[in-house]
Amino acid sequence: MTISNTKIYPTEIKLHQASKLLEIKFNNHTECMLSCEFLRVHSPSAEVKGHGPGQETLQTHKEYVSIDNIEPVGQYAIKLSFSDGHNTGIYSWDYLYELAVTYDVLWEEYIRKLSMAGIERAKIDEQ
Repeated sequence: MTISNTKIYPTEIKLHQASKLLEIKFNNHTECMLSCEFLRVHSPSAEVKGHGPGQETLQTHKEYVSIDNIEPVGQYAIKLSFSDGHNTGIYSWDYLYELAVTYDVLWEEYIRKLSMAGIERAKIDEQ
């Protein structure tokens, strides 16, 4: 997904540990709050995305996952380490922006996939 020709990047990334939300502010004034669960189930890693279309693995029971560490990767991404041991996804600025602007659609799609798989998500705080 091409967002624009202008390079969009975060100007601030702040982890709110108590609420398990990652706050991101971008240079184009877009702001978002993404839950640790949302970021975990949308990890760009091969474990989640697979190695090609149709190879995705539905991530389940991630309601209580938190982020333990945020590590910069060059000038283009961050690596998130989650409390369930997952730490192989590299979240590029473009991918984080895509998650921010498509959050509602992606969240509904995730909930639908869980439902279709017969998996009930624990009701903590609504996303």
